[in-house]
Amino acid sequence: EHVALVGENGAGKSTLIKLLLRFYKPDSGQILINGIDLQDLTIESWYNQVATLFQEFNTYPLTIKENIEIGRSDIKPDQTSLNKAANFGGVSQLIKNYKYGWQTVLDSSFKTGVEPSGGQWQRVALARAFYRNANVLILDEPTSAIDARAEYDIFNKIFESYKNKTALIVSHRFSTVRRADRIVVLEQGNIIEQGSHQALMSNNSGLYYDLFTKQAEGYRD
Repeated sequence: EHVALVGENGAGKSTLIKLLLRFYKPDSGQILINGIDLQDLTIESWYNQVATLFQEFNTYPLTIKENIEIGRSDIKPDQTSLNKAANFGGVSQLIKNYKYGWQTVLDSSFKTGVEPSGGQWQRVALARAFYRNANVLILDEPTSAIDARAEYDIFNKIFESYKNKTALIVSHRFSTVRRADRIVVLEQGNIIEQGSHQALMSNNSGLYYDLFTKQAEGYRD
């Protein structure tokens, strides 16, 4: 299932993701993975199933190829998978434009290196997450530095290509999350609404309807 988490700042979206990744331990209740308490799983077995990308991510003074490969360093590099990940993250065109292609070092302090923009780094980080080929993809504001058109294309690829996998997405751009199977609306740490975009908009009321309508009006203005 593809699930989008939405809500105003401070609603608890990132906290929920950190609970899922065991950065935090629940004060009460349980998080179940296939019926098993998350706390009873080895962290290695759980992380092996997950690929995640936060708004604040790591950048490495390595080549483009190495920056993506590090997403799954436990397997032998596979060029076909690298090409697919680069296409997903929108990095393919960058590779074509750089003189040294895949071997371009992403650090201008090197003689033949380059200094990517924030949006370009975010594309590389997205490609790294896709390269993990994990069963669960968690994205927390993964395209905040990318323009709206590129973000739309990236999310389309997620929704079309991750049909048999789980995707959990946090984004403030409602135009990109509206295609999710289920949208979960948070407010002050509580789920107050959930359903498809069509279902949440059908009553012409509710927080999701209000936030979506106001954002749409901003684009029209």
